[in-house]
Amino acid sequence: MTIYQPSDDSYLMQETIADYLKNKPKSISILDMGSGSGILAETCRKMGFENVVAVDINLEAVENLKKLGFNSIQSDLFSDIRKQKFDLIIFNPPYLPEDKREPEDSKLQTTAGKKGNEIIIKFLQQARVHLSKDGKILLLFSSFSKPKKIKQTAKEIGYEFNLLNKKFLPFFEELFVYELIKK
Repeated sequence: MTIYQPSDDSYLMQETIADYLKNKPKSISILDMGSGSGILAETCRKMGFENVVAVDINLEAVENLKKLGFNSIQSDLFSDIRKQKFDLIIFNPPYLPEDKREPEDSKLQTTAGKKGNEIIIKFLQQARVHLSKDGKILLLFSSFSKPKKIKQTAKEIGYEFNLLNKKFLPFFEELFVYELIKK
């Protein structure tokens, strides 16, 4: 399995995070879920945030993140995150619907389930208990991920959400970055 390398989604999230964190206290705790190459965790660190935990399901990514000096945990979403609470959870998840033609090794990096949102919904269900009292989530997903279903589910779970950034891509795809706040 290879490490997910930055692409349009990563760069959009990086830009959003850099703007979002400008005036935040450097002491906040940050969880970079699905860290991959570590581009988002590295962005936080370069801005002076030292309390950053990088999580990925891919052991190769976790080992690489450790070499880069991050506190890194191998976990399938929150399965191995023990009772920790974070002020900010960032997640650039797999967000595409299943494509039977895609090679198995890349599906883990790109595919969020048959509809393209199952991993995102599972993440939202699990994330609430890992947010501090005033904790927030920055979440990226695609117009191919059935955004209405994601927002509906987020609302049902008890999140308020604000669109922070978006980008149009070729082939009629649009990427969105939302801030989610638990009510």
